[in-house]
Amino acid sequence: MSCVSARRASRLPAIFRNARQLALLVPLLAVAVVPSGAAMGRPPAAAAARAPVAALSHFDHLFAETRIAGETVGVLNIYSEAPDFHFAIEPREGYACVDDAARALVLLAALPKLPPAQMRQMELMTRFVLQMQADNGYFHNFIWSDGRINRDYRTSVAELSWWSLRALWGLEAVLTRLPADSELAARARKASDRLVANLQHDLPARQTLDSVEGVSLPTWLPYGSGADAASTAALGLARHYQRTGDAGTRALLVRLGEGMMQMRAGDATSFPYGAHLSWRNEWHGWGNAQAYALLRLGKLLGRKDFVASGLAEVDHFYPYLLEHGMLARFSVRQSAGKIEQIDSGRFPQIAYGLSPMILASMEAYHQTRRGRYRKTARALASWFSGTNDARQPIYDAASGRVLDGIDAPLLPNPNAGAESTVEGLLSFVALSGTPLP
Repeated sequence: MSCVSARRASRLPAIFRNARQLALLVPLLAVAVVPSGAAMGRPPAAAAARAPVAALSHFDHLFAETRIAGETVGVLNIYSEAPDFHFAIEPREGYACVDDAARALVLLAALPKLPPAQMRQMELMTRFVLQMQADNGYFHNFIWSDGRINRDYRTSVAELSWWSLRALWGLEAVLTRLPADSELAARARKASDRLVANLQHDLPARQTLDSVEGVSLPTWLPYGSGADAASTAALGLARHYQRTGDAGTRALLVRLGEGMMQMRAGDATSFPYGAHLSWRNEWHGWGNAQAYALLRLGKLLGRKDFVASGLAEVDHFYPYLLEHGMLARFSVRQSAGKIEQIDSGRFPQIAYGLSPMILASMEAYHQTRRGRYRKTARALASWFSGTNDARQPIYDAASGRVLDGIDAPLLPNPNAGAESTVEGLLSFVALSGTPLP
């Protein structure tokens, strides 16, 4: 197995942050899946017609209250291990993180109705995220069981990072549901505005290009060419722009959208069929929300080219995966104007690989009202109900558990942590027809 640099490992989702999962890290991730050695093809008509219903029972199990600096806050336990789904802690990081709490805020803010229990969860997790903002405006990620903030480990440093960008989306999402005149909303607005000011200052304004394996890459995205991280940033910034009308936020959104478009590779007839690369010359499924973000930005900013770029991935890359079998990741090179695949992998497969594609497909449906996009979303979602390499359901509607993925053919990961659960539920809410904030 090849080594993973500290810089690259710091960008991984929480599911990989323990020794057993790191041992499976390369290939990084599969998105959705197929019976071993065969194409996924079209799921049975009944399976394709039914969208899973989001059940919050296991989400409630993961939720807990704690205190930071004298304030009661809410968190999600990161790891929930079978068979009894007890909680575990990563010894270098902690037991709860901004990454998962912020994605949970997006989920709760998207629910059509917020019962009192879920409203309380949303408010307390907003307080947690706010407590994790450092003096520099960025966010720490992890806390220890005694409420201390992990300020030093590389996946918890307050910097321009995945967790800071996800905090932005989470805070802007809850601002669509909190009473505008509340103390909590005022704190959330202030925290978000501070972070956006950082991004406007710290992300390069000059749009220059670099090259890896002959692939032309933007240099002005997070991590240089991190289109995956840029997609998360764009989703939060889009809400910030809708709320504030800030010209600097709009200019940053334009730059991020143009950078993500630069990462599109292939076309309707050539690999990788309009997929947007994630970072450098690589594509991976987790966090691959470029098409979704471009569709959202295109509609918001009136950029038809952004919309066209997002639709190209949904139109050509997703059907390719459904027909020929899902990919976890791949790398490409370009020579004489032709792109060729030079590396690929299939496992492990996780919900965070499915959700970006489902969200993009449903956004394409909302914007065009073309039924084929909803069918694509439901075909992708059939991974949760058993059309996968494990040949068994990954989602249990009775308990609300979404398993932590599939590690190899016929080998599901039986645990059900926060990331998998929330990403699965986000997918199901989107499939129900509810747009995300």
